[in-house]
Amino acid sequence: MQDTNALIQMAPGSIPIADRDDTAPRVVPRTLNSREKAAVVVRLLLNEGADIPLEELPDDLQEKLTHQLGKMGLVDRVTLDAVAQEFGDALNNVGLAFPHGLAGALDAINGKIAPTTAARLRKVAGVRQIGDPWQRLREIPTEDLAKMAQAESIEVAAVMLSKLATAQAAQLLAHLPGPIARRITYAVSKTANVTPEAVERIGWSLAAQLDQRPAQAFVDGPGARVGAILNQSAASTRDGLLTALDEEDADFASIVRQSIFTFAHISNRIVARDIPAILRDVDQPVLVTALAGAAADDDKVSVQFLLSNISTRMADNLREEMADRGRVKQSEAEDAMTQIVGTIRNMVDDGTIILIETDEEEDAD
Repeated sequence: MQDTNALIQMAPGSIPIADRDDTAPRVVPRTLNSREKAAVVVRLLLNEGADIPLEELPDDLQEKLTHQLGKMGLVDRVTLDAVAQEFGDALNNVGLAFPHGLAGALDAINGKIAPTTAARLRKVAGVRQIGDPWQRLREIPTEDLAKMAQAESIEVAAVMLSKLATAQAAQLLAHLPGPIARRITYAVSKTANVTPEAVERIGWSLAAQLDQRPAQAFVDGPGARVGAILNQSAASTRDGLLTALDEEDADFASIVRQSIFTFAHISNRIVARDIPAILRDVDQPVLVTALAGAAADDDKVSVQFLLSNISTRMADNLREEMADRGRVKQSEAEDAMTQIVGTIRNMVDDGTIILIETDEEEDAD
């Protein structure tokens, strides 16, 4: 005869089984389909405060998941534990996770394959875009964003401005002509009723423009490339080439000058509070050689600027070493100055310091 004490009240889909070492009955988990299990896992992770990027799922999956969450009702502890265990086992068995679709694959290997190949694949990709288009737009240079903003309507530019980080939005306005910047800023006040769908469509439309641009062989512009070369050239060579450029193309020569940063520019392009951090990254013998070998008036001004923005004790020690160093060959002095300029350039590229824009650069913007 069946032992009625071994029976328990169970949820639909559950059956009792007896534990070999314990006479107390045990309830097996409810049978759930894959969509129900996904809903349980998502709900569990959300309860634990996990940040799940559900917005990266295709819209139809987001909709199905939301509907399923609304249907689940109560889930018993045994079923919850079983689903969590199955999910944990599945994660442990994952060896690699690949991006979703061709668009995701292109984002994953961005910068690792030839730009021409990437551009061609993006153009022929007949897949639905997923993810956040604005994240991609935030990663392109502000100068390019400014060109896009001027080519679009004021309303679209206002949405773009609103979706950028505050600092990046400020930089964007600085790269726009005053009248256009003011019109876009005012248009932001008209974006209160813009729907999320419209913002997403605008984002994808702008991101698509990036794929339609022809691939560039060089990352930096011509002026920046020539300026970088002249930064490493001797002063006599640099001055001679700039004079020749003035005669050939004054506008291009002006662009090149904006990209040049030499030892003489330290006094008017570097913020005083950044001087100690810069000198910490320069070897002491190199610093002494550059300071002692400065002969041009502009270079001497930079020497005084450096010495006046460090501690008095350190400045006095450097002056003593400069006196002991004696006469410095011009080639050695220029080499030492170039190394200091290289250190500054690296710090600028890393975002550690920011150069002060000259009046000429501001006028060009």
